[in-house]
Amino acid sequence: MADPKPDTLNDVGVLKRREIEARIVAPLLERLGDEFGQERVYELAREVVVEVAQGQGGELAAVMGGNDLDHFADSMENWTKGGALEIEVVEKTDERFAFNVNRCRYAEMYRDLGLADLGAALSCNRDGTMVQGFNPDIEFTRTQTIMSGADHCDFVYTLPAGETSVELS
Repeated sequence: MADPKPDTLNDVGVLKRREIEARIVAPLLERLGDEFGQERVYELAREVVVEVAQGQGGELAAVMGGNDLDHFADSMENWTKGGALEIEVVEKTDERFAFNVNRCRYAEMYRDLGLADLGAALSCNRDGTMVQGFNPDIEFTRTQTIMSGADHCDFVYTLPAGETSVELS
């Protein structure tokens, strides 16, 4: 099978992309849930989102030309485009990239669409798994999200000392 065309959908901005996805996926999941059981359908959807996010992380590392924390931090413009996220960088070193999200238009968009319960599965669920595809040595922690009702999200990405990034072409 031929290699698929590289994903260029982020060109429209990730926020708009997530809205398009949600408007299609939500009714599909609801219908499938009615037919086959909502719990199982949502569980499978979460699994697929995780798999897709990991693949997208690998593609992102290739596009960024490396998979260290500097390259990852530079990729943030994809998620913040158009004011989609308002972030405050707490720490940025070779071994740690930490920031808070003080406004999340993704959460606002899911709520506006009446899909707040689905937002975590379709968006927040990607954060830790996407970075696994970007660089499996990067550790991700987050203790709260705006999507779940907190006043901010706290993201911490850590690359243990001695781990090296790979320059990608």
